[in-house]
Amino acid sequence: MHHLVFGSQVSALCLMPGNEMKRTRRFNRALEPNKAAEASESNDDRNARMVMRSKSSTLGAKTKSTIKSPLQFQTHLNSISITPHLSLEKSPILAPDFFQIDALDLAPLLLGKYLRRDEVVLQITEVEAYRPNDSACHGRFGVTARTAPVFGPGGHAYVYLCYGLHIMLNIVADKEGVGAAVLIRSCAPVGGLETIQHRRGLKTEKPVLLSGPGKVGQALGISTEWSNHPLFTPGGLEILDGPKPEKILIGPRVGIEYASAEHVSALWRFAIADTPWVSAPRNTLRPPDSYVISCEELCAQKEVKVRKKVKI
Repeated sequence: MHHLVFGSQVSALCLMPGNEMKRTRRFNRALEPNKAAEASESNDDRNARMVMRSKSSTLGAKTKSTIKSPLQFQTHLNSISITPHLSLEKSPILAPDFFQIDALDLAPLLLGKYLRRDEVVLQITEVEAYRPNDSACHGRFGVTARTAPVFGPGGHAYVYLCYGLHIMLNIVADKEGVGAAVLIRSCAPVGGLETIQHRRGLKTEKPVLLSGPGKVGQALGISTEWSNHPLFTPGGLEILDGPKPEKILIGPRVGIEYASAEHVSALWRFAIADTPWVSAPRNTLRPPDSYVISCEELCAQKEVKVRKKVKI
């Protein structure tokens, strides 16, 4: 279901420094609930509605309790700048073909999608792409016992332990043998808040709960044994379709100083705009158009400096 407008042009946008970046089309603005009718509601209507609610509550006390919504905990979706889903029951599990594309195309497509394990449901808000021949990708080591899942077909999990502490969840991308993946950096909680807080050992509803890849792995309660798990099969850990973002931000990836200069500065980090559920550093994330302008200005500045040196 490659229906994101952005996905088809992301490779052209996120070129290495020195290459010209193309402007992308903006996301279709999501429909927002119409509050005009609600604001114009008369006092009589409000009073009548309150009476009906009172009667419903009285009757409800004599009957069995209603079935709870699958969304046990509803995030402040407006702050995530997405089109909210009323129910996860209408969100299908994504098929294997969805993942078997270039990691740079898959990364922005994953924004807004749902990760589900049992009662815990997270919405993906920030990701990073790791590609073949990428000096920051684990695939650079070749096929080992640890990295073998990266070289499998797209749609499987690649889970590794970072610094002996943090469980990092990656989504394998592209065809079998390529060696590419997308790191899940941050999420927003949608269901199972109490379980998330218990696993994290943190009683809060603030972004610190899930703003970081190690926090996501901990909240899902996974380990390296989940590596190579198929994310397109029911049960266990799944990825469900979700609303596409209205706007996104891009920037260089985090914590890859060991990589080559061109890969350190490559704009392969993606996040949903206007949401607090994003990890640090936030100041390197910008709208795609602003990066185009910045690169043009930078090139102009370098050209001026070169001319001055030649003149001297």
